[in-house]
Amino acid sequence: MGQTPFASHVLQVKLPKHFNKPTDLKYEGKSDPQEHIDTFDARMSLEGVGDAIRFKAFSITLSGPEMGFITLPSGSISSFHDIKIKFLAHFTTRRTQAKHPISLLDVEQRVRESIQDYLDRFNKVLLEVNTRILEVVCLCLIAGLLEGDFRRHLTSKDVKSMKEIHQITLEYMRDEDVSRVVLTKIEELSPLA
Repeated sequence: MGQTPFASHVLQVKLPKHFNKPTDLKYEGKSDPQEHIDTFDARMSLEGVGDAIRFKAFSITLSGPEMGFITLPSGSISSFHDIKIKFLAHFTTRRTQAKHPISLLDVEQRVRESIQDYLDRFNKVLLEVNTRILEVVCLCLIAGLLEGDFRRHLTSKDVKSMKEIHQITLEYMRDEDVSRVVLTKIEELSPLA
């Protein structure tokens, strides 16, 4: 057997007969390595397997040249923890970086865009941002709104929680929906000019 970074006790471990190999969890070096580790760990927890099996199964998830990161000194990896540390260190440049809260200011409501569509876009960016400070989120949300009743209502209130914003938003979204239905009906009933 050739040189391998895996300790002998790990090499001797056999995968259980009914073990569900994680062949659908391929890592090709293009995504966040921490997400790959987290997904793999969750799957292995569901399988109820220990450290040695996790370690052995992890190599199944690596494809192509990504296996090359395992060119380490012989016997240097003796646990799943070891391989996680080495894997994350090797692929650290591919980690997803959280966006700065200022990127929330780039999300602005478009002309004729519904409140719901604006909030969907805002929330998508919010998931990528490294802040959950209510004041920052509220200020950026309000700053991106078009001038109108909804924006005035939010700025005139001393909003204390996301729950309050959610309640106010639901009211305005219902009003927006009703207005859209009424406008559609009026257009359908008005004679063609």
